[in-house]
Amino acid sequence: MLADAYDFLLKLLLVGDSGTGKSCLLHHFLENQFKKDSVNTIGMEFGTRIIHLADKSIKLQIWDTAGQVRLMKSVSLTRSYFRGAAGALIVYDICNRETFLGVDSWLADVRSHANPELVIILVGNKSDRADEREVSYLEASRYAQDNEMMFLEASALTGDAVEEMFFKCARSILSKIEIGQIDPERSGSGVQFGDSSLRRMTQRTRTRKKERSCCF
Repeated sequence: MLADAYDFLLKLLLVGDSGTGKSCLLHHFLENQFKKDSVNTIGMEFGTRIIHLADKSIKLQIWDTAGQVRLMKSVSLTRSYFRGAAGALIVYDICNRETFLGVDSWLADVRSHANPELVIILVGNKSDRADEREVSYLEASRYAQDNEMMFLEASALTGDAVEEMFFKCARSILSKIEIGQIDPERSGSGVQFGDSSLRRMTQRTRTRKKERSCCF
């Protein structure tokens, strides 16, 4: 169906310590509601949603990982799982400093296994409980800047900035595609062309642009 057609498929990862609310953030993004009676993810789960940015339809394939570092590192497919991603959202709980300290380990894993053009966003979840925070916005923002990541705080409960975190990641990936830093044709880029007719249309447009430029 035309309504299900999309220009690009982007693979995104949700990583972070257990209890940070990764699954709840994903559920709110997919279902527009808070996930009640949430339990810790075992292994890996994923969900998909088509979004629209400018004139492009983008299918996001979002993988949610188990937060237990020991379990995550014991999974045999971990390395290929990281390598095949275009974006990663590292989540911590602003009310639990230990989960913020755990970001170092997740960032190291992502950067050692994923492709060098991976877009990374640091997400402080549970912004609705700001009066209980153990990690200040300024501290996290500076950490993200020092480690060349984007940063925002969100709330899986209220939905605040949940859309923004995924849209921001997708928008940054698209920008890298447009300037040639990410090649959808390259295996492991985390990006794939969508519907074949849309792909052919894109290629024809590029050809016409090259032909016009040659005439001047």
